[in-house]
Amino acid sequence: MGAPLLEIESLRTYFYSRSKRAFIRAVDGVTLALARGETLGVVGESGSGKSVTALSITGLIGAGPGVIGGTIVFRADGGEQNLLADLERYVDRKEVDGRIVEVSKDEAGWRRKVERIMAPLRGKAISVIFQNPKSALNPFVRVGAQITEVIRLHTPTKGAREAREQALDWLRRVKIDSPRLRFDNYPYGLSGGMCQRAVIAMALASEPALLIADEPTTGLDATIQSEIVGLLAELKAEIGIATLLISHDIRVISRLADNVAVMYGGSVMEHGPAADVLAARFAPKHPYTTALLASIPSEQNVRDKGYLTVIEGEVPDAVDLPRGCRFYARCNRVTDGVRDRCAQREPALQEIAPGHRVRCWLYGE
Repeated sequence: MGAPLLEIESLRTYFYSRSKRAFIRAVDGVTLALARGETLGVVGESGSGKSVTALSITGLIGAGPGVIGGTIVFRADGGEQNLLADLERYVDRKEVDGRIVEVSKDEAGWRRKVERIMAPLRGKAISVIFQNPKSALNPFVRVGAQITEVIRLHTPTKGAREAREQALDWLRRVKIDSPRLRFDNYPYGLSGGMCQRAVIAMALASEPALLIADEPTTGLDATIQSEIVGLLAELKAEIGIATLLISHDIRVISRLADNVAVMYGGSVMEHGPAADVLAARFAPKHPYTTALLASIPSEQNVRDKGYLTVIEGEVPDAVDLPRGCRFYARCNRVTDGVRDRCAQREPALQEIAPGHRVRCWLYGE
């Protein structure tokens, strides 16, 4: 098996809160890998660091100080590139006990360097489906023109007529209603579901090596959500593109993902095959994963109009993350044998089965 298409190592993305005079550790030590043709699902509550991880990969972190640590290696077209290469030299930081307490940054130099790295990749080798499809489209440009622009910029097709035909073909492939009519529509003339299909067509039109789908069904009604998930499943089977799929909806992840990473408090708590991580019958799980699965209402629960299972407590404050396990304060599986370690030391992400890793003291040193 060859090297992964995307390899993230110890990624740290921090922001500075002027009101709190402290750093928000949105992503704190994330390590992930994505193989060619694989769909990696990233799941977790709001605020767990899923979307910030995606923005870090694409170089779209706007607020300072942005990404300040780790490596993101992207391999495509026979080459290999660290997307964070040399960015460290634009940042001076002071650490105390392994935690960053002070940062100064050359913002202009940082941004120029990021654009030099990402300009040849963003929209071509790496495409993104954003959470809100209507905000992802230019409201003043017809939908067809936006897809055609992607094709002419990022593929060998440069002629207007050929690009138009390819754009129409992509609109057909994403099963948009009346593609020739929608080609000439402005985004405000399309429903949310149609806009999402147009965004998917635009993301795939450049034939990227990596697709990042950030909450692709958020804001859509249940019927349209199901249709979009079905469309993504068909396109996955047809194209086989490597996909980083981010969602808080475990049902979407279970239907589309080959492997799953469960994030909490800016860190990966569990990583493994989707069939194991998301299956209730598979016993070894992180307590947070178990709690997430338990919170999904069953058919019986819906029929009986029963109470929903909730995860007690609150997501940890990213400004003041706990010293030990980040889920310790909400965990209902803590035993006397591991309590002190849970409170004082953060566990490592350790393998409990082939390809399946869990960050929990319950599974030993």
